[in-house]
Amino acid sequence: MGAAKNGEEAVKIFKSFIDKPDIILLDHRMPVKNGIKTTKEILNIENKSKIVFMSADSSIKEKALLLGALDFIEKPFSIDFLIETIKKYV
Repeated sequence: MGAAKNGEEAVKIFKSFIDKPDIILLDHRMPVKNGIKTTKEILNIENKSKIVFMSADSSIKEKALLLGALDFIEKPFSIDFLIETIKKYV
C-alpha cells in the first residue's frame, strides 16, 4: 500500500489511507521519528493497527511489545521468516 522514508512520513501516509493496511512493518531507527514514537501515533489514530517491529536494536523489544506491537523481529532475518510472521497476523 505504501512505503515511508521516515516515521513522520509513515504517520502522514497512514492518516491518508481510507482503508487502513492489514499490517505495518516498522523499523525503530528511522530518521525524523523513531519506531516507538511512530507506533504511539499510529495506535492513537487506529488502536487496532497490526504493527510488527523489525530492528537490530533489541533493547527496545519489550517497550515496542508493551506499546502494542504484535511482534518484534530482530535483524538480520530471512525473507521466509518475515513472510511466516506476517502470515501469523494477517
